[in-house]
Amino acid sequence: MSKNPYIQFLKLSQTLTYKEIGHELDTTAIKLLEMITISYSKEESLTVSDAMSLEFMGSPATMHRKIDVLRKQGWIDLLHVGDDRRTKYLAPTKKAMKYFESLSKLMEKAWSKGQS
Repeated sequence: MSKNPYIQFLKLSQTLTYKEIGHELDTTAIKLLEMITISYSKEESLTVSDAMSLEFMGSPATMHRKIDVLRKQGWIDLLHVGDDRRTKYLAPTKKAMKYFESLSKLMEKAWSKGQS
């Protein structure tokens, strides 16, 4: 068995992802959720247009569908900033932040197992 903390983390995170997300989201939707959360945490929230232009992840239509799935499943919210109601910003919900907090705890656990 590998002592590599990252491999340990991957093993643990797959179990958590299946348990918490199950079949709600596919891998593209999970990666989009990660990108939305990273941008949000840097106070550089993605807009819907920004997310739809992530061509390396899929076509604009695919990305729009993933945004809809994430929103309908309660993983993201659409926010407006100021008086401009046309621009919609993507933000993770409490549900998403709880999921990422669980991943963080698994990372700590994997790191401590790798160090022993």
